[in-house]
Amino acid sequence: MELADKVAIITGASSGIGRAVAHNLNEAGVKLILAGRRENRLVELKGQLKQAAILPGDISQDGMAQSLLDMALNTFGRCDIVFNNAGTITVGSIDEIDIGDIGYMVRVNVEAAFRMAYIAVKHFKSIGSGFLLNTSSVLGTKVRPTAGAYAGTEFAIEALTEALRLELAKTNIGVACVEPGLVQTELHREWPVSPAQSLNIPRPLQPEDIARVVRFILEQPDHVRLPRILAVPADQEL
Repeated sequence: MELADKVAIITGASSGIGRAVAHNLNEAGVKLILAGRRENRLVELKGQLKQAAILPGDISQDGMAQSLLDMALNTFGRCDIVFNNAGTITVGSIDEIDIGDIGYMVRVNVEAAFRMAYIAVKHFKSIGSGFLLNTSSVLGTKVRPTAGAYAGTEFAIEALTEALRLELAKTNIGVACVEPGLVQTELHREWPVSPAQSLNIPRPLQPEDIARVVRFILEQPDHVRLPRILAVPADQEL
């Protein structure tokens, strides 16, 4: 895909991977629609980009995904890419984990992501082209103790991505997911012990590393599909 002048929606854009992808695609000439819960972060990010519009809010709200597509069409006249990236994480032992937190995680990581995905691909089918890129995780390919609920949400993203890819084969619509290992973001900011320490990963990936992967997937020739890319730190044992 030639990225210049394309229009992309990025969810979870206020920090971490979403923010890094916004900067990377901005450098490629992409016009951006940015979603996230922290309006001040989005305003700051918009000021650093060439052409961007923001829609603050909780992605788990029913109308958020459709509002993002409508904003792209009304602001820039098109939507070519959806980077379905918003997510949260809740882990813990059977005795410690909060079931209410699990429910919210499922609403964000699964329900909201599915809604954004289907709204995106329905639009892409109507115009005959487009690219849906979902953020999964290394824990969308395996599980570990205390992280079963989170891994389950990422396995769901893997299943949806593959099913949509198969359904849209032989079209000009791409579907893929990126599977990051440990990335140094704010996702674990409230953990008493960071995963880098507990898993002995002294050099976690940076959000910019995943942004390069995202751009690599998007810039492949039309006849090439990369259904998934697993990107992990050199120090992470799988």
